[in-house]
Amino acid sequence: HTHTHTHTHNHTDQCSSLFKAIVRSQQVSLLSETGSCRRINGKETVKMLFRELTFNLANTVHFILQYFRGPRKMLPPVIVMFMLISFTCGENPALQVTLTDKGLQYGKNVGTEWVQERLALVTLPDINGKFGYGIMSIDYTLTGITIAKCDLPEPSVQFYQDTGGFKTSISGLSVALTGGWMTNFGIIHDGGSFNMAIFNMDLTSIVKLGKDADGHLSVTSVHCDAHIGDEQIQFHGGASWLFQQVVDLFKGQIKGKIEGTICPYVMESIETLEYHLQAMNVSFDVDEAFTFDLSLTGAPLINASSMNLGLKGVLYDIETHKDPPFEAQPFTLPEQPGYMFSMGLSEFTLNSAAYGVYSAGWLKALITDSMIPPHFPVHLNTSLMGPYIPQLPKMFPGLLMNLQIYAREFPMFSFHPGVVKLGLQGAVKAFAIQPNGTHTPLFKLNVDSKFSGKVQIVGRRLNGSMALDNYTLTLAGSEVGPFKTDTLERFTRGGMMMALSKLNVALGKGVDLPRMRHAQLVNTVLSVEEGFVAISSDAQVLTDRGFN
Repeated sequence: HTHTHTHTHNHTDQCSSLFKAIVRSQQVSLLSETGSCRRINGKETVKMLFRELTFNLANTVHFILQYFRGPRKMLPPVIVMFMLISFTCGENPALQVTLTDKGLQYGKNVGTEWVQERLALVTLPDINGKFGYGIMSIDYTLTGITIAKCDLPEPSVQFYQDTGGFKTSISGLSVALTGGWMTNFGIIHDGGSFNMAIFNMDLTSIVKLGKDADGHLSVTSVHCDAHIGDEQIQFHGGASWLFQQVVDLFKGQIKGKIEGTICPYVMESIETLEYHLQAMNVSFDVDEAFTFDLSLTGAPLINASSMNLGLKGVLYDIETHKDPPFEAQPFTLPEQPGYMFSMGLSEFTLNSAAYGVYSAGWLKALITDSMIPPHFPVHLNTSLMGPYIPQLPKMFPGLLMNLQIYAREFPMFSFHPGVVKLGLQGAVKAFAIQPNGTHTPLFKLNVDSKFSGKVQIVGRRLNGSMALDNYTLTLAGSEVGPFKTDTLERFTRGGMMMALSKLNVALGKGVDLPRMRHAQLVNTVLSVEEGFVAISSDAQVLTDRGFN
Protein backbone atom coordinates (compact mmCIF):
# COMPACT_ATOMS: atom_id res chain seq x y z
CA HIS A 1 0.00 0.00 0.00
CA THR A 2 1.43 3.40 -1.00
CA HIS A 3 0.30 6.91 -0.31
CA THR A 4 1.72 10.23 -1.46
CA HIS A 5 0.60 12.31 1.51
CA THR A 6 3.11 12.06 4.34
CA HIS A 7 0.64 13.27 6.97
CA THR A 8 -1.29 10.02 6.57
CA HIS A 9 1.79 7.82 6.79
CA ASN A 10 0.86 6.44 10.22
CA HIS A 11 -2.66 5.56 9.11
CA THR A 12 -1.19 3.87 6.03
CA ASP A 13 1.00 1.67 8.22
CA GLN A 14 -1.99 0.84 10.41
CA CYS A 15 -4.11 0.05 7.38
CA SER A 16 -1.40 -2.17 5.93
CA SER A 17 -1.23 -4.10 9.21
CA LEU A 18 -4.97 -4.65 9.17
CA PHE A 19 -4.89 -5.76 5.54
CA LYS A 20 -2.13 -8.26 6.28
CA ALA A 21 -4.19 -9.66 9.11
CA ILE A 22 -7.16 -9.96 6.76
CA VAL A 23 -5.10 -11.82 4.21
CA ARG A 24 -3.82 -14.23 6.84
CA SER A 25 -7.29 -15.08 8.07
CA GLN A 26 -10.88 -14.15 7.37
CA GLN A 27 -11.78 -15.12 10.93
CA VAL A 28 -9.66 -13.14 13.36
CA SER A 29 -9.75 -13.27 17.15
CA LEU A 30 -8.75 -10.19 19.11
CA LEU A 31 -8.42 -10.60 22.84
CA SER A 32 -7.65 -7.60 24.98
CA GLU A 33 -8.46 -6.24 28.40
CA THR A 34 -10.60 -3.48 26.95
CA GLY A 35 -12.73 -5.62 24.67
CA SER A 36 -12.61 -7.90 21.66
CA CYS A 37 -14.38 -9.02 18.51
CA ARG A 38 -14.29 -12.78 18.44
CA ARG A 39 -14.27 -14.77 15.20
CA ILE A 40 -16.33 -12.32 13.25
CA ASN A 41 -18.25 -13.47 10.18
CA GLY A 42 -21.11 -11.04 9.79
CA LYS A 43 -22.82 -8.70 7.44
CA GLU A 44 -23.72 -5.25 8.53
CA THR A 45 -22.26 -1.79 8.43
CA VAL A 46 -20.33 -0.24 11.29
CA LYS A 47 -23.45 1.68 12.20
CA MET A 48 -25.08 -1.60 13.20
CA LEU A 49 -22.19 -2.26 15.57
CA PHE A 50 -23.05 0.90 17.45
CA ARG A 51 -26.75 0.14 17.24
CA GLU A 52 -26.31 -3.17 19.06
CA LEU A 53 -23.89 -1.71 21.62
CA THR A 54 -25.96 1.36 22.44
CA PHE A 55 -29.19 -0.66 22.58
CA ASN A 56 -27.77 -3.11 25.08
CA LEU A 57 -26.15 -0.47 27.26
CA ALA A 58 -29.43 1.41 27.47
CA ASN A 59 -31.10 -1.94 28.08
CA THR A 60 -29.35 -2.10 31.48
CA VAL A 61 -32.31 -0.25 32.99
CA HIS A 62 -34.73 -2.62 31.27
CA PHE A 63 -32.79 -5.58 32.60
CA ILE A 64 -32.90 -4.35 36.21
CA LEU A 65 -36.62 -3.90 36.08
CA GLN A 66 -37.22 -7.14 34.26
CA TYR A 67 -35.03 -9.05 36.66
CA PHE A 68 -36.88 -7.95 39.77
CA ARG A 69 -40.31 -8.32 38.29
CA GLY A 70 -39.52 -11.74 36.91
CA PRO A 71 -42.07 -14.37 35.91
CA ARG A 72 -45.35 -14.50 37.77
CA LYS A 73 -44.38 -17.53 39.77
CA MET A 74 -41.56 -15.55 41.38
CA LEU A 75 -43.74 -12.69 42.62
CA PRO A 76 -44.68 -13.94 46.11
CA PRO A 77 -41.06 -14.19 47.38
CA VAL A 78 -40.22 -10.95 45.62
CA ILE A 79 -43.11 -9.25 47.43
CA VAL A 80 -41.89 -10.57 50.76
CA MET A 81 -38.25 -9.65 50.21
CA PHE A 82 -37.39 -6.86 47.82
CA MET A 83 -38.09 -3.96 45.63
CA LEU A 84 -37.64 -0.36 44.90
CA ILE A 85 -37.91 3.52 46.24
CA SER A 86 -37.63 7.18 45.22
CA PHE A 87 -38.30 10.65 46.54
CA THR A 88 -41.18 12.22 44.64
CA CYS A 89 -43.64 15.06 44.85
CA GLY A 90 -47.09 13.75 45.71
CA GLU A 91 -47.47 10.00 46.14
CA ASN A 92 -44.79 8.35 48.23
CA PRO A 93 -43.34 5.14 46.77
CA ALA A 94 -43.56 2.01 48.87
CA LEU A 95 -40.80 0.23 46.97
CA GLN A 96 -37.42 1.61 46.02
CA VAL A 97 -34.26 0.52 44.23
CA THR A 98 -30.96 2.34 43.96
CA LEU A 99 -28.67 1.30 41.11
CA THR A 100 -25.09 2.23 41.94
CA ASP A 101 -22.18 2.95 39.63
CA LYS A 102 -20.85 -0.53 40.43
CA GLY A 103 -24.05 -2.04 39.06
CA LEU A 104 -24.00 0.25 36.04
CA GLN A 105 -20.44 -0.74 35.16
CA TYR A 106 -21.28 -4.43 35.53
CA GLY A 107 -24.21 -3.96 33.19
CA LYS A 108 -21.89 -2.19 30.76
CA ASN A 109 -19.40 -5.07 30.79
CA VAL A 110 -22.13 -7.66 30.26
CA GLY A 111 -23.54 -5.54 27.45
CA THR A 112 -20.17 -5.16 25.76
CA GLU A 113 -19.56 -8.91 25.82
CA TRP A 114 -23.06 -9.44 24.44
CA VAL A 115 -22.33 -7.06 21.55
CA GLN A 116 -19.09 -8.83 20.77
CA GLU A 117 -20.93 -12.11 20.48
CA ARG A 118 -23.63 -10.50 18.35
CA LEU A 119 -21.08 -9.21 15.85
CA ALA A 120 -20.81 -12.69 14.38
CA LEU A 121 -24.47 -12.41 13.38
CA VAL A 122 -24.61 -8.93 11.85
CA THR A 123 -25.31 -8.29 8.17
CA LEU A 124 -23.74 -5.24 6.52
CA PRO A 125 -25.83 -3.36 3.93
CA ASP A 126 -24.39 -2.19 0.63
CA ILE A 127 -22.83 1.26 0.26
CA ASN A 128 -23.77 3.06 -2.98
CA GLY A 129 -22.50 6.32 -4.48
CA LYS A 130 -20.89 8.00 -7.45
CA PHE A 131 -17.83 10.07 -8.22
CA GLY A 132 -16.89 12.26 -11.16
CA TYR A 133 -18.88 14.97 -12.93
CA GLY A 134 -21.71 14.95 -15.45
CA ILE A 135 -21.40 12.30 -18.13
CA MET A 136 -18.05 11.32 -16.65
CA SER A 137 -19.53 10.18 -13.32
CA ILE A 138 -19.13 6.57 -12.29
CA ASP A 139 -21.62 4.73 -10.08
CA TYR A 140 -20.11 2.37 -7.52
CA THR A 141 -21.42 -0.16 -5.03
CA LEU A 142 -19.59 -1.79 -2.12
CA THR A 143 -21.35 -5.07 -1.41
CA GLY A 144 -20.95 -8.31 0.54
CA ILE A 145 -19.27 -6.42 3.38
CA THR A 146 -18.02 -8.48 6.32
CA ILE A 147 -16.11 -7.56 9.48
CA ALA A 148 -12.68 -9.16 9.32
CA LYS A 149 -11.19 -7.60 12.41
CA CYS A 150 -12.04 -4.95 14.97
CA ASP A 151 -10.62 -3.27 18.03
CA LEU A 152 -13.53 -2.46 20.34
CA PRO A 153 -12.36 -0.29 23.22
CA GLU A 154 -14.16 -0.39 26.54
CA PRO A 155 -17.06 2.06 26.37
CA SER A 156 -17.67 4.70 29.00
CA VAL A 157 -21.12 4.69 30.63
CA GLN A 158 -22.03 7.07 33.43
CA PHE A 159 -25.00 8.58 35.19
CA TYR A 160 -25.69 11.98 33.65
CA GLN A 161 -27.31 14.29 36.17
CA ASP A 162 -27.72 17.23 33.77
CA THR A 163 -30.43 15.44 31.76
CA GLY A 164 -31.47 12.78 34.29
CA GLY A 165 -30.21 9.83 32.30
CA PHE A 166 -27.10 8.13 30.99
CA LYS A 167 -24.15 9.23 28.89
CA THR A 168 -22.46 6.59 26.77
CA SER A 169 -19.29 7.17 24.77
CA ILE A 170 -16.94 5.02 22.73
CA SER A 171 -13.61 6.38 21.57
CA GLY A 172 -10.98 4.95 19.22
CA LEU A 173 -12.93 2.12 17.60
CA SER A 174 -11.07 0.67 14.58
CA VAL A 175 -12.58 -1.86 12.18
CA ALA A 176 -11.27 -3.78 9.15
CA LEU A 177 -13.84 -4.71 6.52
CA THR A 178 -13.70 -6.81 3.37
CA GLY A 179 -16.14 -7.08 0.50
CA GLY A 180 -16.70 -6.68 -3.20
CA TRP A 181 -16.91 -3.59 -5.41
CA MET A 182 -18.87 -2.97 -8.60
CA THR A 183 -18.82 0.03 -10.96
CA ASN A 184 -21.14 1.15 -13.72
CA PHE A 185 -20.00 3.63 -16.40
CA GLY A 186 -22.62 3.56 -19.11
CA ILE A 187 -22.50 0.11 -20.63
CA ILE A 188 -19.16 -0.63 -19.01
CA HIS A 189 -19.31 -2.73 -15.87
CA ASP A 190 -16.44 -3.80 -13.69
CA GLY A 191 -15.85 -5.34 -10.28
CA GLY A 192 -13.46 -6.88 -7.84
CA SER A 193 -12.77 -7.02 -4.09
CA PHE A 194 -11.73 -4.42 -1.53
CA ASN A 195 -10.29 -4.05 1.94
CA MET A 196 -11.31 -1.10 4.11
CA ALA A 197 -9.89 0.09 7.42
CA ILE A 198 -11.80 2.57 9.59
CA PHE A 199 -9.77 4.32 12.29
CA ASN A 200 -10.62 6.15 15.50
CA MET A 201 -14.39 6.11 15.32
CA ASP A 202 -15.99 8.02 18.23
CA LEU A 203 -19.59 8.00 19.42
CA THR A 204 -21.35 9.90 22.19
CA SER A 205 -24.98 9.28 23.11
CA ILE A 206 -27.05 10.84 25.91
CA VAL A 207 -30.46 9.47 26.90
CA LYS A 208 -33.00 10.87 29.34
CA LEU A 209 -35.11 8.69 31.61
CA GLY A 210 -38.61 9.61 32.67
CA LYS A 211 -42.08 8.36 33.53
CA ASP A 212 -45.15 8.26 31.32
CA ALA A 213 -48.75 8.81 32.41
CA ASP A 214 -49.27 5.09 33.06
CA GLY A 215 -46.20 4.72 35.27
CA HIS A 216 -43.90 3.12 32.69
CA LEU A 217 -40.23 3.95 32.58
CA SER A 218 -39.50 6.03 29.46
CA VAL A 219 -36.23 6.64 27.60
CA THR A 220 -35.54 9.44 25.10
CA SER A 221 -32.47 10.29 23.04
CA VAL A 222 -31.41 13.89 23.68
CA HIS A 223 -27.97 13.94 22.02
CA CYS A 224 -25.93 11.85 19.62
CA ASP A 225 -22.65 12.59 17.87
CA ALA A 226 -20.56 10.25 15.70
CA HIS A 227 -17.22 10.89 14.01
CA ILE A 228 -14.78 8.77 12.02
CA GLY A 229 -11.14 9.81 12.26
CA ASP A 230 -9.93 8.29 8.98
CA GLU A 231 -10.47 5.45 6.58
CA GLN A 232 -8.29 3.68 4.03
CA ILE A 233 -9.49 1.60 1.08
CA GLN A 234 -7.57 -0.78 -1.15
CA PHE A 235 -9.16 -2.21 -4.30
CA HIS A 236 -8.25 -5.47 -6.02
CA GLY A 237 -9.16 -6.99 -9.39
CA GLY A 238 -10.69 -5.43 -12.51
CA ALA A 239 -9.64 -1.85 -13.07
CA SER A 240 -8.74 -1.43 -9.41
CA TRP A 241 -5.38 0.06 -10.39
CA LEU A 242 -7.33 3.00 -11.87
CA PHE A 243 -9.67 3.50 -8.92
CA GLN A 244 -6.80 3.26 -6.47
CA GLN A 245 -5.26 6.36 -8.03
CA VAL A 246 -8.40 8.45 -7.44
CA VAL A 247 -9.57 6.89 -4.17
CA ASP A 248 -9.15 10.20 -2.35
CA LEU A 249 -11.85 11.69 -4.58
CA PHE A 250 -14.63 9.54 -3.20
CA LYS A 251 -13.50 7.93 0.05
CA GLY A 252 -14.84 11.02 1.83
CA GLN A 253 -18.27 10.13 0.45
CA ILE A 254 -18.05 6.68 2.02
CA LYS A 255 -16.88 8.15 5.30
CA GLY A 256 -19.78 10.62 5.28
CA LYS A 257 -22.33 7.91 4.47
CA ILE A 258 -21.14 5.76 7.38
CA GLU A 259 -21.06 8.72 9.78
CA GLY A 260 -24.51 9.85 8.68
CA THR A 261 -26.12 6.51 9.46
CA ILE A 262 -24.70 5.87 12.95
CA CYS A 263 -26.81 8.31 15.00
CA PRO A 264 -30.08 7.53 13.18
CA TYR A 265 -29.56 3.88 14.03
CA VAL A 266 -28.70 4.74 17.63
CA MET A 267 -31.92 6.75 17.94
CA GLU A 268 -33.89 3.99 16.24
CA SER A 269 -32.54 1.52 18.81
CA ILE A 270 -33.53 3.83 21.66
CA GLU A 271 -37.01 4.17 20.18
CA THR A 272 -37.20 0.37 20.01
CA LEU A 273 -36.24 0.17 23.67
CA GLU A 274 -38.90 2.79 24.48
CA TYR A 275 -41.48 0.69 22.63
CA HIS A 276 -40.60 -2.38 24.71
CA LEU A 277 -40.70 -0.37 27.95
CA GLN A 278 -44.18 0.90 27.12
CA ALA A 279 -45.31 -2.65 26.39
CA MET A 280 -44.13 -3.95 29.77
CA ASN A 281 -46.72 -4.62 32.43
CA VAL A 282 -46.63 -2.30 35.43
CA SER A 283 -48.96 -4.54 37.42
CA PHE A 284 -48.90 -8.30 37.82
CA ASP A 285 -51.55 -10.79 38.87
CA VAL A 286 -50.20 -12.66 41.88
CA ASP A 287 -53.01 -15.19 41.52
CA GLU A 288 -56.65 -15.17 40.48
CA ALA A 289 -57.56 -12.81 43.34
CA PHE A 290 -54.78 -10.23 43.69
CA THR A 291 -52.69 -7.91 41.53
CA PHE A 292 -49.45 -6.14 42.43
CA ASP A 293 -49.02 -2.55 41.20
CA LEU A 294 -45.41 -1.70 40.34
CA SER A 295 -45.99 1.53 38.41
CA LEU A 296 -43.52 4.37 38.87
CA THR A 297 -44.59 7.13 41.22
CA GLY A 298 -42.26 9.67 39.65
CA ALA A 299 -39.37 10.17 37.27
CA PRO A 300 -36.09 8.44 38.18
CA LEU A 301 -33.76 10.51 40.33
CA ILE A 302 -30.21 10.48 39.05
CA ASN A 303 -27.04 11.92 40.52
CA ALA A 304 -23.39 11.41 39.67
CA SER A 305 -23.16 8.04 41.42
CA SER A 306 -26.58 6.39 41.36
CA MET A 307 -30.08 6.11 39.93
CA ASN A 308 -33.13 5.88 42.18
CA LEU A 309 -36.50 4.43 41.15
CA GLY A 310 -39.71 4.63 43.16
CA LEU A 311 -42.69 2.32 42.59
CA LYS A 312 -46.18 2.30 43.99
CA GLY A 313 -45.92 -1.17 45.54
CA VAL A 314 -49.59 -1.80 46.36
CA LEU A 315 -51.34 -5.16 46.41
CA TYR A 316 -54.97 -4.88 45.25
CA ASP A 317 -57.94 -7.17 45.21
CA ILE A 318 -58.60 -7.73 41.49
CA GLU A 319 -62.36 -7.34 41.77
CA THR A 320 -62.57 -4.17 43.88
CA HIS A 321 -59.15 -2.58 43.20
CA LYS A 322 -59.74 -0.65 46.40
CA ASP A 323 -57.00 1.54 47.84
CA PRO A 324 -56.05 0.80 51.45
CA PRO A 325 -57.21 3.37 54.04
CA PHE A 326 -53.64 4.49 54.74
CA GLU A 327 -50.77 5.98 52.76
CA ALA A 328 -47.16 5.04 52.22
CA GLN A 329 -44.81 6.99 54.43
CA PRO A 330 -41.58 8.43 53.03
CA PHE A 331 -38.35 6.69 53.93
CA THR A 332 -34.73 7.12 52.93
CA LEU A 333 -32.87 4.14 51.57
CA PRO A 334 -29.14 4.55 52.27
CA GLU A 335 -26.94 4.23 49.20
CA GLN A 336 -24.47 1.35 49.38
CA PRO A 337 -21.75 2.00 46.76
CA GLY A 338 -20.05 -1.30 47.58
CA TYR A 339 -23.02 -3.20 46.11
CA MET A 340 -24.55 -3.10 42.65
CA PHE A 341 -27.93 -2.08 43.99
CA SER A 342 -29.88 -1.53 47.17
CA MET A 343 -33.58 -2.15 47.65
CA GLY A 344 -36.16 -1.08 50.18
CA LEU A 345 -39.50 -2.67 51.03
CA SER A 346 -41.69 -0.49 53.21
CA GLU A 347 -44.21 -1.78 55.71
CA PHE A 348 -46.89 -0.18 53.53
CA THR A 349 -46.51 -2.95 50.94
CA LEU A 350 -47.09 -5.74 53.43
CA ASN A 351 -49.96 -3.84 55.04
CA SER A 352 -51.61 -3.26 51.67
CA ALA A 353 -51.35 -7.01 51.08
CA ALA A 354 -52.89 -7.67 54.48
CA TYR A 355 -55.67 -5.18 53.75
CA GLY A 356 -56.36 -6.83 50.39
CA VAL A 357 -56.58 -10.27 51.97
CA TYR A 358 -58.82 -8.91 54.76
CA SER A 359 -61.10 -7.02 52.35
CA ALA A 360 -61.51 -10.12 50.18
CA GLY A 361 -62.83 -12.00 53.22
CA TRP A 362 -60.00 -14.50 53.34
CA LEU A 363 -59.19 -13.98 57.03
CA LYS A 364 -61.93 -16.17 58.43
CA ALA A 365 -62.46 -19.87 59.03
CA LEU A 366 -64.97 -22.33 60.44
CA ILE A 367 -63.57 -24.85 62.91
CA THR A 368 -65.57 -28.05 63.56
CA ASP A 369 -64.90 -30.92 65.93
CA SER A 370 -64.03 -33.23 63.04
CA MET A 371 -61.00 -31.04 62.31
CA ILE A 372 -59.48 -31.68 65.76
CA PRO A 373 -57.14 -34.71 66.03
CA PRO A 374 -58.67 -37.60 68.00
CA HIS A 375 -55.80 -37.67 70.53
CA PHE A 376 -56.23 -33.97 71.38
CA PRO A 377 -57.35 -33.53 75.03
CA VAL A 378 -60.12 -31.04 74.28
CA HIS A 379 -62.86 -31.39 71.68
CA LEU A 380 -65.68 -29.11 70.62
CA ASN A 381 -68.40 -30.54 72.82
CA THR A 382 -70.36 -28.57 75.37
CA SER A 383 -69.95 -31.33 77.97
CA LEU A 384 -66.15 -30.89 77.83
CA MET A 385 -66.24 -27.12 78.35
CA GLY A 386 -66.94 -27.26 82.10
CA PRO A 387 -63.37 -26.42 83.24
CA TYR A 388 -63.47 -23.25 81.15
CA ILE A 389 -67.19 -22.26 81.11
CA PRO A 390 -68.85 -23.96 84.10
CA GLN A 391 -72.47 -23.18 83.14
CA LEU A 392 -72.22 -24.34 79.52
CA PRO A 393 -72.54 -28.15 80.07
CA LYS A 394 -75.58 -27.52 82.27
CA MET A 395 -77.37 -25.29 79.78
CA PHE A 396 -76.52 -27.26 76.61
CA PRO A 397 -75.37 -30.76 77.57
CA GLY A 398 -73.79 -33.10 75.04
CA LEU A 399 -73.93 -30.87 71.99
CA LEU A 400 -71.24 -30.51 69.37
CA MET A 401 -69.90 -27.04 68.79
CA ASN A 402 -68.27 -25.09 66.00
CA LEU A 403 -66.17 -21.94 66.10
CA GLN A 404 -66.23 -19.06 63.65
CA ILE A 405 -62.81 -17.42 63.65
CA TYR A 406 -62.26 -14.13 61.84
CA ALA A 407 -60.15 -10.97 61.88
CA ARG A 408 -61.79 -7.93 63.42
CA GLU A 409 -59.29 -5.65 61.62
CA PHE A 410 -56.67 -6.25 58.99
CA PRO A 411 -53.27 -7.36 60.35
CA MET A 412 -50.68 -4.60 60.73
CA PHE A 413 -46.95 -4.99 60.12
CA SER A 414 -44.38 -2.56 61.45
CA PHE A 415 -40.63 -2.51 60.89
CA HIS A 416 -38.20 -1.42 63.59
CA PRO A 417 -34.41 -1.70 63.78
CA GLY A 418 -33.64 -5.40 63.80
CA VAL A 419 -37.21 -6.60 64.25
CA VAL A 420 -40.52 -7.04 62.40
CA LYS A 421 -43.69 -6.70 64.46
CA LEU A 422 -47.16 -8.00 63.61
CA GLY A 423 -50.42 -7.21 65.37
CA LEU A 424 -53.53 -9.39 64.98
CA GLN A 425 -57.00 -8.54 66.22
CA GLY A 426 -59.28 -11.53 65.92
CA ALA A 427 -62.53 -12.84 67.27
CA VAL A 428 -64.10 -16.23 67.92
CA LYS A 429 -67.86 -16.89 67.90
CA ALA A 430 -68.98 -20.20 69.43
CA PHE A 431 -72.18 -22.02 68.46
CA ALA A 432 -73.90 -25.13 69.76
CA ILE A 433 -75.27 -27.48 67.11
CA GLN A 434 -78.79 -28.58 68.03
CA PRO A 435 -80.09 -32.07 67.11
CA ASN A 436 -82.16 -30.51 64.32
CA GLY A 437 -79.02 -28.86 62.89
CA THR A 438 -79.73 -25.31 63.99
CA HIS A 439 -76.89 -23.26 65.44
CA THR A 440 -77.39 -21.61 68.80
CA PRO A 441 -74.98 -18.72 69.58
CA LEU A 442 -73.11 -19.17 72.84
CA PHE A 443 -70.46 -16.49 73.27
CA LYS A 444 -67.93 -14.26 71.50
CA LEU A 445 -64.28 -13.85 72.46
CA ASN A 446 -61.86 -11.18 71.29
CA VAL A 447 -58.39 -12.55 70.64
CA ASP A 448 -55.57 -10.00 70.43
CA SER A 449 -51.99 -11.07 69.84
CA LYS A 450 -48.71 -9.38 69.04
CA PHE A 451 -45.74 -11.08 67.46
CA SER A 452 -42.14 -10.10 66.77
CA GLY A 453 -39.86 -11.70 64.26
CA LYS A 454 -36.34 -11.59 62.95
CA VAL A 455 -35.31 -12.15 59.36
CA GLN A 456 -31.88 -12.59 57.84
CA ILE A 457 -30.07 -13.87 54.79
CA VAL A 458 -27.52 -16.63 55.34
CA GLY A 459 -25.72 -17.76 52.21
CA ARG A 460 -28.38 -17.90 49.56
CA ARG A 461 -31.30 -18.58 51.90
CA LEU A 462 -33.75 -16.32 53.67
CA ASN A 463 -34.60 -17.52 57.19
CA GLY A 464 -36.00 -16.13 60.38
CA SER A 465 -37.80 -16.72 63.63
CA MET A 466 -41.03 -15.61 65.30
CA ALA A 467 -42.01 -15.02 68.93
CA LEU A 468 -45.27 -14.30 70.74
CA ASP A 469 -44.98 -10.99 72.62
CA ASN A 470 -48.51 -10.62 73.96
CA TYR A 471 -51.72 -12.64 73.94
CA THR A 472 -55.06 -11.73 75.52
CA LEU A 473 -58.47 -13.37 75.47
CA THR A 474 -61.44 -11.26 76.55
CA LEU A 475 -65.17 -11.91 76.65
CA ALA A 476 -66.90 -9.64 74.13
CA GLY A 477 -70.42 -11.08 74.49
CA SER A 478 -72.23 -14.10 75.96
CA GLU A 479 -75.62 -15.73 75.63
CA VAL A 480 -74.79 -18.13 78.48
CA GLY A 481 -73.86 -15.49 81.07
CA PRO A 482 -70.51 -14.09 82.20
CA PHE A 483 -67.46 -16.30 82.77
CA LYS A 484 -63.78 -15.79 83.41
CA THR A 485 -61.41 -16.31 80.50
CA ASP A 486 -58.15 -16.81 82.44
CA THR A 487 -58.11 -20.61 82.20
CA LEU A 488 -59.17 -20.61 78.58
CA GLU A 489 -56.51 -18.00 77.79
CA ARG A 490 -53.76 -20.11 79.37
CA PHE A 491 -54.89 -23.18 77.45
CA THR A 492 -55.08 -21.43 74.07
CA ARG A 493 -51.76 -19.66 74.70
CA GLY A 494 -50.17 -23.08 75.14
CA GLY A 495 -51.63 -24.18 71.83
CA MET A 496 -50.28 -21.00 70.23
CA MET A 497 -46.78 -21.68 71.55
CA MET A 498 -46.84 -25.23 70.16
CA ALA A 499 -47.82 -23.90 66.77
CA LEU A 500 -45.06 -21.27 66.90
CA SER A 501 -42.51 -23.94 67.75
CA LYS A 502 -43.34 -25.87 64.61
CA LEU A 503 -43.39 -22.69 62.55
CA ASN A 504 -39.93 -21.70 63.77
CA VAL A 505 -38.52 -25.04 62.66
CA ALA A 506 -39.65 -24.23 59.12
CA LEU A 507 -38.49 -20.61 59.35
CA GLY A 508 -35.08 -21.76 60.57
CA LYS A 509 -34.62 -23.92 57.48
CA GLY A 510 -35.51 -20.92 55.35
CA VAL A 511 -36.19 -20.64 51.64
CA ASP A 512 -33.88 -20.09 48.70
CA LEU A 513 -33.54 -16.56 47.41
CA PRO A 514 -35.34 -16.05 44.11
CA ARG A 515 -33.25 -17.01 41.10
CA MET A 516 -34.27 -15.87 37.69
CA ARG A 517 -33.58 -17.72 34.48
CA HIS A 518 -30.60 -15.62 33.46
CA ALA A 519 -29.33 -14.04 36.71
CA GLN A 520 -28.89 -14.63 40.40
CA LEU A 521 -28.21 -12.55 43.49
CA VAL A 522 -24.80 -12.82 45.18
CA ASN A 523 -23.31 -11.26 48.33
CA THR A 524 -26.79 -10.32 49.54
CA VAL A 525 -27.31 -8.65 52.92
CA LEU A 526 -30.56 -7.67 54.67
CA SER A 527 -31.32 -5.32 57.52
CA VAL A 528 -34.59 -4.24 59.12
CA GLU A 529 -34.77 -0.47 59.60
CA GLU A 530 -37.41 1.91 60.92
CA GLY A 531 -40.34 1.60 58.53
CA PHE A 532 -38.65 -0.54 55.86
CA VAL A 533 -36.46 -3.52 55.09
CA ALA A 534 -33.20 -2.73 53.27
CA ILE A 535 -31.50 -5.24 50.99
CA SER A 536 -28.17 -4.72 49.24
CA SER A 537 -26.76 -7.15 46.73
CA ASP A 538 -24.64 -7.83 43.71
CA ALA A 539 -25.96 -9.73 40.71
CA GLN A 540 -24.44 -12.29 38.38
CA VAL A 541 -25.68 -12.82 34.85
CA LEU A 542 -25.73 -16.49 33.91
CA THR A 543 -24.30 -16.28 30.40
CA ASP A 544 -24.18 -20.08 30.12
CA ARG A 545 -27.98 -20.05 29.87
CA GLY A 546 -28.14 -18.12 26.63
CA PHE A 547 -28.59 -14.64 28.09
CA ASN A 548 -29.91 -12.25 25.43
